[in-house]
Amino acid sequence: MRDAVIVEAVRTPVAKGRPNGALHGEHPADLLARTLTALVERAGIDPALIDDVVGGVVTQAGDQALNVTRSAVLAAGFPESVPAMTVDRQCGSSQQALHIAAQGVRSGAYDIAVACGVESMSRVPMGSAVLPGSDPFGPGVAARYPGGLVGQGISAELIAARWDLPREELDAFAYESHRRAAEAWKNGEFDREVAWAGQPDETVRPDTTPEVLAGLRPAYLDPAMAERFPEITWRITAGNASPINDGAAAVLVMSAEAAARLGLRPRARFHSFAVVGDDPLLMLTAIIPATARVLGRAGLALDDIDLFEVNEAFAPVVLAWQRETGADPARVNVRGGAIAIGHPLGASGARLMTTLLHNLEDRGLRYGLQTMCEAGGQANATVIERL
Repeated sequence: MRDAVIVEAVRTPVAKGRPNGALHGEHPADLLARTLTALVERAGIDPALIDDVVGGVVTQAGDQALNVTRSAVLAAGFPESVPAMTVDRQCGSSQQALHIAAQGVRSGAYDIAVACGVESMSRVPMGSAVLPGSDPFGPGVAARYPGGLVGQGISAELIAARWDLPREELDAFAYESHRRAAEAWKNGEFDREVAWAGQPDETVRPDTTPEVLAGLRPAYLDPAMAERFPEITWRITAGNASPINDGAAAVLVMSAEAAARLGLRPRARFHSFAVVGDDPLLMLTAIIPATARVLGRAGLALDDIDLFEVNEAFAPVVLAWQRETGADPARVNVRGGAIAIGHPLGASGARLMTTLLHNLEDRGLRYGLQTMCEAGGQANATVIERL
């Protein structure tokens, strides 16, 4: 089987997902097109050589409907012969796009592919794909889970309760995410991966403190849920959860042979992949078995992994994962995570991979592991090896 290698990776700055956010004025197709254009310009390749563009988007409605990845390919000026598709594995959509692109290259179906993602949460609000009066789950799911499934905020509360994670620990984790991200921006550590100089991630708060975070009110307090789940003590706030964001990212994937033919330097290779399902009520815990599975497939131990990127959808998700895996916090999200940088849903998988690649290079390290929790109780996990 051929090696699938990463040649280039780029992202936009992550903006507030609000009408006053820096990227609100851009159509999602144009926003994603910015990364596609930057990607081929940086690599110096003819886009006509690309066999497929696989994009992740969560809310495929409104401005993000009708295969927005294909619209982005056309908006970027790529030849009409370059195809594209849009996939949805919820928050892991563009990590799944990476798997599809890399597995296509390894199998011989592709020589060159782009994995990417976009989400404009300011223009297409989360949940807007669910029409009023519709039921996205159906009677079969209702019969299997008679109490009903819950929103991610309640799932995060259940995780905090089950792993006995106090509010102070959640807020301390959130503070550290902001501190690391602010320090990384100050030191120029994001400059290579963000193609637009001088535009930092908008939701990083260099001046936040644990005291400020401690003053925020619970975000998901619900009397009906309090009665159903008396173990919840309402610890999740806007400060220890990821914000609403706009952004895009793209990664150029090809066979090692194609890279050699084009005179391009492979920067990392895809080592191993995993995707798992888990309890859809807790919903956000699948990163724990996904990590175990991908390490087993890789033939690696946890201590072999130099850096981890674990999506910070909510602070208790990463903290519960750390408790179960024993991962060293000093190796996890070393430049901050989604609580600070932001979580533009469909773009986050490609964003994390872009950050992981540059982190490994800047530190001269070998193995990186990325994993993301996903709505419905799923998770992707990926191991890459820097070359």
